[in-house]
Parts: sequence; C-alpha cells; structure tokens
Amino acid sequence: MFPLQSAQMLQTLERSLRKSLPESLKVYGTVFHMNQGNPFNRKALVDKWPDFNTVVIRPQEQEMIDDLDHYTNTYQIYSKDLKNCQKCLGSPKVINWKQHLQIQSSQPSLNEVIQNLAATKSFQVKQTQCILYMTAETIKKLAPSLLEGKTLPPTGGKPKAICQEMFKLSSLDVTHAALVNKFWHFGGNERSQRFIERCIQTFPTFCLLGPEGIPVSWNLMDYTGELRMAGTMPEYRAQGLITHVIYSHTVSLNQLGFPVYSHVDKNNKMMQKMSNRLHHISVPGGWNQWHCVPL
Repeated sequence: MFPLQSAQMLQTLERSLRKSLPESLKVYGTVFHMNQGNPFNRKALVDKWPDFNTVVIRPQEQEMIDDLDHYTNTYQIYSKDLKNCQKCLGSPKVINWKQHLQIQSSQPSLNEVIQNLAATKSFQVKQTQCILYMTAETIKKLAPSLLEGKTLPPTGGKPKAICQEMFKLSSLDVTHAALVNKFWHFGGNERSQRFIERCIQTFPTFCLLGPEGIPVSWNLMDYTGELRMAGTMPEYRAQGLITHVIYSHTVSLNQLGFPVYSHVDKNNKMMQKMSNRLHHISVPGGWNQWHCVPL
C-alpha cells in the first residue's frame, strides 16, 4: 500500500468514499477532516489508485512511539474486497502488529479478516459492536436513500428546555480532560486522558456548566469526526442535560458542514431513546472496534 500525498488525491478519495456510505463512514469521516486541515495528522494508504480496493487511515509513524498506547495506535479501514484487505493488513508497513492497537470500521465483515490475521500474527483480539447513528441532516446530505421507509418522531428533534439560570452552555477546557476521562467507558487511564486532551484542543466541544462553574454534562469529537465521550455527573443525571448538550453540538457541527455521527452501546436504552428523539438514525453495519494485543 502507498500513501496519498496530494490534496487533490485526498479530495478524490473523500468523494469516492461518500458513494459507499454507510459502510465507509468511519474512514469517510476521518478523510473529511484530513481535507479540513488534517488536525490529527492522519495518513491515508490505498492498495492502488484511483480504483482502490482497500483504504487504511493511520497515524504518522513518528506519533506511534508508545507500543501500549492503543488510543493513538488506531486504524480506520474500509475495503471492497476482504481477500485483498487481508493481504494489505498483513504487511508490517501497513499495521504494526507488535503494538497494542485498535481497528475501527463500519464493516462488521472485517471481523473475519482480523481473526484470520490474529492466528498468523499472534495477537489477541476483542471486538466491540455498537449501534451507529447518523443525524438526519447528515443522511439527507450524504446518503438520502437511508431515510427511505423511516418515520421520524414528530418532536422536531429539539430537546426540552433547561433552566438557563442554573446551567450555562459552554465549551470544554483542556483542564476538564480528567473529568471526562473519569466517566469515559473506554478511558480511565493516563493514555486515555492524553487522548482526550488532544480531542479537546483540536475539535469543537460542548458542555453545560453547573452552578459552581464546572462542567456537569459534556460531549466531544474524536479524530474521525465522530461525537464521543458524552457524560453527565451522577448528581445531575435524568434531567435531560446530555440531550441539550448533544443537540447544541450537532446544530453547531451542521452549520460547519461536518458529517455528524455517533455510536451507542446496545444495552444503553436511554441513549438510544435520546438519539431517536434527536432524529439520529441507526444505520446498517454498526460501529465496530477491534482491540488487538500482541501475545
């Protein structure tokens, strides 16, 4: 595989990936932001050009210095040919299988490829599958066929009003990373906190400040452009605060022209209901992540 160097090639890749939504969503979202200045310094590899079969998005080599940092050592993959994909991923120049790493994709079929590689490359793998949501506005713009047969709730996608005297809409500061890290399901360690700090510094964030002037509910974005790490302090839950934060965040990102999407755990019925109320549409394929640890 070889890297796409020019801005024109990356723009062509973005247009091509758009035709394959939602299967290409995690890769499309990353490439979209690479074309908006590449704030996370990502790198796009293809097996051939322009009629590629497999795309791998990865960090630059100089950033992957910590073999245990799977938050940094994360790859996004889209492929039209699983046999080709397995051949590409088997190359040590594409993926460093000696590191702790994560692979993300909107294609559950990649599980077969990764399990086959685990047997030959000697690593343990844990797959996580969640529900993948795109906002109705993003679907209308990028993949309108996904709305066929869908009936949106009649609420208009707006949350209930909150007490504006008690809660102030704001953005997160890097000093709030420890708070986010404490409540993030995939976090809770030093490496995840560094990742959260970088997300806060790089992309728009939203939060509600409580009476004491600290965040009580929040939402972030990661390097793929996905809404991530939403949370609310336990004493402020069940008041609709996170709904208000995510709605405000979504409106802002829509105005910037960003594709807006997120994932929700299959057991988290409350967040699924909230997503439905906000006119977030579940899409085929789902959200897939493989956590790989060398033996």
